[in-house]
Amino acid sequence: MKATWNGQTIASSTQTVVVEGNHYFPRESVNPQYLRESTTHTTCPWKGEASYYTLEVDGQQNRDAAWYYPQPKQAASNITGYIAFWKGVEVQPD
Repeated sequence: MKATWNGQTIASSTQTVVVEGNHYFPRESVNPQYLRESTTHTTCPWKGEASYYTLEVDGQQNRDAAWYYPQPKQAASNITGYIAFWKGVEVQPD
């Protein structure tokens, strides 16, 4: 699978984990040059607290378009170290 936004590949991996219809990419498959830390956090009752990244590609930003669970609850331990995308990021087969 690959995740693209603004003409660039943000992540690419054959090892994604699908949870609630979202592909979570291993952190090492995500290009860190496009990630900017965000102060946004949300809480999922069964996964725990999510943290976000804003994507920045060629001077354009997509606020909070990537998220991850730094310390997921036990029920979501399979996404530890994984990042997912939304807000116009295209996730499709590579």
